[in-house]
Amino acid sequence: MSVRNLESLFNPSSVVLVGASATPQTVGAVATRNLFAAGFLGDIYLVNPRRSEIEGHPCFKDVASLPEAPDLAVIATPPDSVPGVISQLGERGTKAAVVITAGFGEGGSARGKALCDAMLEAAHPHMMRIVGPNCFGLMLPRSDLNASFIHLQPLPGRLAFVAQSGALLATVVDWATHRRIGFSHLVSLGDMADVDFGDTLDYLSADSHTRAILLYIESITHARKFMSAVRAAARVKPVIVVKAGRYRESATAAASHTGAMAGSDAVYEAAFKRAGILRVNDLEALFDAVSTLGLMQPVAGDRLAIVTNGGGIGVMATDTLMYKQGTLARFSEATMESLNQILPRTWSHGNPVDVIGDATPQRYVDALTAIMDDRGVDAVLAMNCPTAIGSSTATARAVLDAIKARSSYARRCGLLTCWIGEGPGEAARKMFIEQGIPSYETPTKAVRGFMQMVRYRHSQDMLMEVPANIPEAFSPDRKAVRDLIETVLAQGRDWLLETEAKAMLGAYGIDVVPTATAETPEEAADIASGMTGPYVLKVLSKDILHKSDAGGVALDLETPGAVAERAAWMKERFGATAANGSTLQFSIQPMIEKTHAHELIVGMHVDPQFGPVLLFGHGGTGTEIIGDRCLALPPLNMKLAREMIDGTRISRLLAGYRGVPGADLEEIAAALLKVSQLVCDFAEIVELDINPLLADPQGVLALDARIRIQRADGPANRRLAICPYPVELEQTIRLPDGQQLLLRPIRPEDEPAFQRLFASLPLETIRLRFLHVMKMLPKALVCRLTQIDYDREMALVLTEGDGRTDGDLYGIVRFSADPDIEKAEFAILLGNEKTGLGLGPMLMRRIIDYARSRGIRRLFGEVLSDNRSMLALCKALGFSRRSVPGDPGVMEVTLDL
Repeated sequence: MSVRNLESLFNPSSVVLVGASATPQTVGAVATRNLFAAGFLGDIYLVNPRRSEIEGHPCFKDVASLPEAPDLAVIATPPDSVPGVISQLGERGTKAAVVITAGFGEGGSARGKALCDAMLEAAHPHMMRIVGPNCFGLMLPRSDLNASFIHLQPLPGRLAFVAQSGALLATVVDWATHRRIGFSHLVSLGDMADVDFGDTLDYLSADSHTRAILLYIESITHARKFMSAVRAAARVKPVIVVKAGRYRESATAAASHTGAMAGSDAVYEAAFKRAGILRVNDLEALFDAVSTLGLMQPVAGDRLAIVTNGGGIGVMATDTLMYKQGTLARFSEATMESLNQILPRTWSHGNPVDVIGDATPQRYVDALTAIMDDRGVDAVLAMNCPTAIGSSTATARAVLDAIKARSSYARRCGLLTCWIGEGPGEAARKMFIEQGIPSYETPTKAVRGFMQMVRYRHSQDMLMEVPANIPEAFSPDRKAVRDLIETVLAQGRDWLLETEAKAMLGAYGIDVVPTATAETPEEAADIASGMTGPYVLKVLSKDILHKSDAGGVALDLETPGAVAERAAWMKERFGATAANGSTLQFSIQPMIEKTHAHELIVGMHVDPQFGPVLLFGHGGTGTEIIGDRCLALPPLNMKLAREMIDGTRISRLLAGYRGVPGADLEEIAAALLKVSQLVCDFAEIVELDINPLLADPQGVLALDARIRIQRADGPANRRLAICPYPVELEQTIRLPDGQQLLLRPIRPEDEPAFQRLFASLPLETIRLRFLHVMKMLPKALVCRLTQIDYDREMALVLTEGDGRTDGDLYGIVRFSADPDIEKAEFAILLGNEKTGLGLGPMLMRRIIDYARSRGIRRLFGEVLSDNRSMLALCKALGFSRRSVPGDPGVMEVTLDL
């Protein structure tokens, strides 16, 4: 489930508390008091079989006695009673419940787990949604509803806070109320037996009363649902997360370098980055980020100017900026000349700008005016220390007046303030915040707020970037890989031999060093004699994984005789290691030595929550000690692959340095993309290491590889947290004139072609398709239409027969489903070049068939009343139609599937 019936949870007109109590210091008593004290205007019912009233409010003996079916139930009864209460509420018609009660399997209790299953089974026939169990409840300050046992009434506002920890939620309410921060929703998810982060994100992203979404996460359930929901939410409003357990590593031992290096928190970090959300380390940073993002216009870059009347706090701010990898803005000559004229001769003559301790309000304003006019400045941090000479509040008022008079500043150059101290400093900070300018108590907090803005802007830019095409034709030999996997599994093995792993990589276009297999030392010498020396000899056995550590790798063997001698030693050394009669073999390959080459690692392991995770970093035998790696969730494109490379320290070496040429970054990115595709195509692959992957100016070469496989229990794409490109939907279409086109899902790389298609359309066609005239498509809209979530949306495009993403698009048909995948809105767009060939009906039939295969029950769309051709097509396909209320010029067409 997702948003189904969440309206009853988050916007109820009536509430029942089952387990109301008058006993002091009990959950039932506190919840009763909170419900009535908050001022909720809807009906409130209490259920307690042993009392007729509590503090003057009547009680009902059971759910059946209630005069109506309440929208929302809050349950605080013993755990054994909860499944029965849920069943009774469902039969009455209640659609949502908050189960405060604990005892449903926390700590691994089998009895509690059985009760949880019984609770969900009781809710299922009635489509009833459950928050909890084991939670603190739900608070909706905008609706004056406090369905919790938290000790304070939160203030109304436009922030939604969703947390697993009820105790933390209570702490946040206390902290925020003291600082006059308000909320639209406060949700304690507890054990997340039903409603989870994905569900609440889907609802809150569409809620007009919520400006930003704050999350406190310990763990997530249903990774794909979470990723779909959070990626969609991040496109429309800030999503900021605190993730607990930052340094807790995975408890599962891993046989590969990748598994050992990819701790659980690093995987969460990769997921958050992919979603475009902002992660902070603590609650204070969480609310500082909200203040900055909520008050400040987006910044264009990371170039910060600092204006201060105290040199020491200017240095502190600069230190923090450098630590957080920001940029100290460099002033233009014109700005420096203006500042020289404005400020005393003793000013700092650089950034930070020290206006000296005796600065008057006008001196502050003049300096800010000169700096904010500089096109090399993205934002200004104005700071003030209390002095006996200047008035902090007078200076703050002068700055505010100047900003109001020059409103263009706010659009081009951001302003943050830091007025230090209590009394006048606190009053000044309040003045700034009331006028929509973020203000902080310390230089460190101010710079942190600015860099949070920079990070948020970067994450949003990432969502809008168009990825580059892969630099070469990529046609993997999937059949060869399938045959290899089946052969190995049939032999009862899970680890591929090195030669098999390299064959698999080669099938996906990754260059590997030529490698041969030998059964005996003599055969190894014969093979070596046919190669150019020196040679590398490795032991091959499914029982020896880390060959280098065990002494199973010999380098720089000069002659075939040396190969035979070393192989004989390995046979004696490892002969007893091979278990269960497995065969000990050897691999022989030429010793590869390249000047200016770098050893890299590319890997994959399966995370328990997010599924396959890719790794890139500094390779070689010391890869785990060096610990230079970046993680990402597949599927990748070229842009995401380059970001993985840029996320490592070795990327600076790969770019070239001190006369050393750079490696071929495009080929490294292409190798990452190919590994990503391999992982997306085959669910049997559970661990993969290419180490080292040698990279130099000529390309990449895999010197060693290990791959582990196991029987898969479902399709390859099911285990991925992000639904990959559905290659199975590609289909060749033959036109009446014999021309072949390719019908395929849209890709992010199609953005330029989409823009070209739109530019070729007459204005009348644009009006009929988009319901109004647009001369150009905003970039954000085009990115939104091409960077789709294949799990919830589909867009099929007609393009050239070879499927090149730099070719032209001739037509597009799409649908966008609701989070419950029950109903979907469709749209179609055809270019003029291919009209009259029956492509419109063909595209509509294809999208209808696909929607039906996904289980979507209804397709709908809006069509202008004068779009006769589209209305006629919809009629022929079986759509019904009706006028849109309040807009007679628009018809809604609907097809039940």
